[in-house]
Amino acid sequence: MCTATHTYKLPHTHSTFHHTMRTVRSSVLCCLLPASFSLVLRCLILVPVLLYITPHCQAVQAENVEVLEGGTAHISCRLQDYDGSIVVIQNPRRQTLFFNGTRALKDDRFQMVLFTPRLVRIALTNVSVSDEGGYFCQLYTDSTHHQVATLSVLVPPETPTVEVKQEAVEGGEAELTCVSPRSKPAATLRWMRNGREIQGVVSQQDNGKTFSVSSTIRIPVERKDNGAALNCEALHPALSGQKKIRHYRLDVYFAPTARIVPPSGILREGDSLSLTCSITGNPLPRNILWSRINDTLPERADINGPVLQISRLSQSHNGTYLCQAQNNFGRAADQYTLLVYENVSVPTTVPTTTPTQPITSHPTTSILLSPGYAPKPKDPGAVVETHSAVPYAVIGGVLALLVFTVICVLIVTIWCSVRQKGSYRTQEPILAWY
Repeated sequence: MCTATHTYKLPHTHSTFHHTMRTVRSSVLCCLLPASFSLVLRCLILVPVLLYITPHCQAVQAENVEVLEGGTAHISCRLQDYDGSIVVIQNPRRQTLFFNGTRALKDDRFQMVLFTPRLVRIALTNVSVSDEGGYFCQLYTDSTHHQVATLSVLVPPETPTVEVKQEAVEGGEAELTCVSPRSKPAATLRWMRNGREIQGVVSQQDNGKTFSVSSTIRIPVERKDNGAALNCEALHPALSGQKKIRHYRLDVYFAPTARIVPPSGILREGDSLSLTCSITGNPLPRNILWSRINDTLPERADINGPVLQISRLSQSHNGTYLCQAQNNFGRAADQYTLLVYENVSVPTTVPTTTPTQPITSHPTTSILLSPGYAPKPKDPGAVVETHSAVPYAVIGGVLALLVFTVICVLIVTIWCSVRQKGSYRTQEPILAWY
């Protein structure tokens, strides 16, 4: 009696399917064959018979899925030669989601989209990183066939933030850190200034299924760098070539400067004075202090922030005025010396000449002064008002020079003529003797 059991492994014609394992108990066939048949002859007879009586293989194929966090994932199971066998879809924790199209797990985010003899598809909405993993497509026939659809969840980074690790002070260094707190896979950060990349020190932390990334730079700063633009850019596969950019402007601290803007022209009694103290600095000084060196400010002084105004000036207001300002990084001051002149009116008269009288001398200018007035040598106003006589003096001088030149020419001419006549007379007796 033949009780041999033969196991035959028949490969499936599709390369992606699992090889089908079939066990055939061939005791009956063995007994029907004569014992004198060799093993080779038996195999030549049994294999065609087995191929004829074996039904077509059923198989299942799954497709991997990649989706953004918060999006919708479609998980598909493709069937081949489906004959109505049981189809089960399970999540990565091997919990059954659908049993032949019927919901088995109470999670409303999973929906059966399609169930046909060729394709089974489910949809998962509002995907999170916790949903990531392998989803099993199982087909129960004589032997169980299954494929795994891997769900990958991408977490794009938010716009990065900039943290100031060290304040930027003139002459020192600024330390800035760009942070992308959550992404998957880890985002790539880079610092940019004026279109050029600044190399930073990058650190990365694994937070389970997501990553936090930071990039730190240290740059020297001067006063001119205050307000300079820097960009921190985050790059990620989920952004489809786009960037998340954080714009940042350098805040450089420096000591203040002070400059008093002086008035134009000469100030006289009765005029008004307005001085402006121009201040720079970071932070900008809030309080500006006005004072007069070795004296107090006049009663008429009106201070409005950086502006000092004094109305109806008098010589008692003369002095040196000081503007001061300070912040946490230094102080600055500037001064202005006020000199008020007397208010004096100086009229001028222009001399007249008769038509028949030639001009032979410089014209004169008469200056009428009020009684008791004594001009001050340092008063620039007096010099300005006497300038009105300058053109007439120049004209008179030119005419006098012309007259003097004419007279000199006449004198030289007459002298030459007289000398020539005298020489002629002395030569007459000599000619007569000959």
